[in-house]
Parts: sequence; structure tokens; C-alpha cells
Amino acid sequence: MADVRRGQSALPAHPRRTPSKSLLSRAITLLARRDHSRAELARKLMRYIGEADDPAELKSVLDELVRNQLLSDERFAASVARSRAPRFGDARIRHDLRRFGVADETSEATLATLTGSEVARAHQVRAKRFAALPTSATERAKQTRFLQSRGFSLDSISRVLRGEADDDGS
Repeated sequence: MADVRRGQSALPAHPRRTPSKSLLSRAITLLARRDHSRAELARKLMRYIGEADDPAELKSVLDELVRNQLLSDERFAASVARSRAPRFGDARIRHDLRRFGVADETSEATLATLTGSEVARAHQVRAKRFAALPTSATERAKQTRFLQSRGFSLDSISRVLRGEADDDGS
């Protein structure tokens, strides 16, 4: 300790960064924070694969996580869809899932399981932002743009702005 100069610590600069940490332990650390899609987790782990490492190791780590049910695109897609459904339409949720690397088939299956239709969700989103249905063309355009930016379909938007009830009676 006598060699430690003033203002310098004898400990390494970043004690949490250890080069010997395995891909599996890094993956588990990432999954402990939140669920990831397979493609997203692979992209994050790629930065830890060096030139001397075998790229097939990443695939085997991901396969092991899937086998142990720690990684699931279906579970991830359901989680993302559930959290975004109260604020966004199907198109926006589908886009977000595609951005995370979830397959289109998985996205469509997940969207089919959402509670409440897109029209009902659009009613709720519009009601939170606007006090009343539009009475002029400019108000209608404003509300239409808002709902489109949230990823709702034009059919759903037109039904909401006409004040029509949902298929489910809501």
C-alpha cells in the first residue's frame, strides 16, 4: 500500500468489468434486467466476441437459454404488446416488435391475443387527449393525425371519430 500515490487507488479502475466473464453470464445478467428477444440479445452479446473467439459459441449460448426457458421471443413479444397496447395501435406495436427482431408470425399471433380491439383502444387514447369528438374539419384532422401517429389504422380512426361503438359493444 505504500506504493499507492496520492489520489490513486490500489483497486482496478472498473472492478465490475472483467474480461473473463463468459457470454452465458453476460446474457443472464442482461436477461435479469428485462426480457429480450433472441435477435436483440445476440446483437448485444456480439460486442463481447473477439477475433479469437468462436462465433458459434453465441448460437450455443442462445440455444441453451431457450432450452432453459430463460429466453423466449413469444414471451418477449407478449410483454412488449401488453405494455404498449394502452397507448398505441397495432401498426406501431408490430413495428416495435419488428425493430426488436421478433418474427412477423410471432407478432401477429401476439397481437391477436391482446384484450380489447384496436377500436376500443383508439377510443381510450383519443378520450385521454381530447375532450370531445371533432366538430370541425381542422379538429378532425388534428385528432386523425394524433391517432395515426400512435399507430392506429385508418379504419379504426374513422370509426372512433364518427363515434361508432366497437364490435364488442364498447
